[in-house]
Amino acid sequence: MSGRRIVARALPRTVPVLGRVSKVPALAALTLATVLTAGCSTPEPRVTRTADAADELVRGEPAPSAASPYWVDPNSDAARQVRTWEKEGREAEAKILRRISDRPVADWPAWDDPAPGIRAAAKSAARTKKTLLLVAYNIPHRDCGLYSAGGAKDADAYRSWIGEFADAIGDAPATVILEPDALPHITDGCTPPEHHAERYQLLSEAVDTLGALPKTQVYLDAGNPDWIDEPAKMAQPLRQAGIDRADGFSLNVSNFQSNESVKTYAGRLSDAVGGSHFVIDTSRNGNGPLSGGREEAWCNPPGRGLGTPPTTDTGDDRLDAYLWIKRPGDSDGTCRGGPPAGDWWPEYALGLARRAAS
Repeated sequence: MSGRRIVARALPRTVPVLGRVSKVPALAALTLATVLTAGCSTPEPRVTRTADAADELVRGEPAPSAASPYWVDPNSDAARQVRTWEKEGREAEAKILRRISDRPVADWPAWDDPAPGIRAAAKSAARTKKTLLLVAYNIPHRDCGLYSAGGAKDADAYRSWIGEFADAIGDAPATVILEPDALPHITDGCTPPEHHAERYQLLSEAVDTLGALPKTQVYLDAGNPDWIDEPAKMAQPLRQAGIDRADGFSLNVSNFQSNESVKTYAGRLSDAVGGSHFVIDTSRNGNGPLSGGREEAWCNPPGRGLGTPPTTDTGDDRLDAYLWIKRPGDSDGTCRGGPPAGDWWPEYALGLARRAAS
């Protein structure tokens, strides 16, 4: 692998799952998606939730949304954990974990069949007139053979998947983060050159497909400042993928860079692409990145905390929202005693919540 940063991310499963960004040479899903184990071959889906299948598709009453316009999944792993701990008499810990369960986090729809989960979420969100926050993460040749290797088998399969994704959203209000890592992996050289033209074409088409929906916003992912350290390097890839027709770009997905460093980077990148708007993932950046350049600083780093709660009240005309795109509490992988990538890890989630920035 070449390049400074490589990302590994858990494949969408039957619950939202996220991934991460690492230092070379190392380096998430609606209530329906599939996780990966490590390796370079296309991983097999593995269901990790214990809920009945019917419960995974029929969402309950929406949870309170903590001053955010986005939908809160009332049956998220965090919400289930809160209920479990309350039944066990662990009231103090349940109260702390509500800092996650009562706030909106992104859903990463299933890579095999995204529509049922999206429709169920949209139905639940409509009850309180909330906006869906979704991540489209299924581009072919995804993740350069690391934790989340795979994606759609070819371009036609991806077009079909994005079409189903869009059809399921329909006229529901939605914000879509489009293909985390896809453009940074072109920029850092991780994705082989023979796949570049196809990837640009698929992303450009996806921008148009999703952007044609009446109430959907689309943000192309642009990595983070500790990965592609010079914003100008991301400008041309964003232009080739259709940033001029998207609502903006996303930064810091599944990473830990501080708000200030990301905003500085975002401002320079925005200037380079005609003033484009942007969103920032603050799900785990409350204490910033792990210091000291330690090995696998990207993977379940200790001492991290929840960042700025999701909100569109940012005080910056170009910063559309702080979002929790990575699902806080989902493991980055088996490092540091964690479960497989994408699995819910209540102890780590509790630590993030205890150290919440606000």
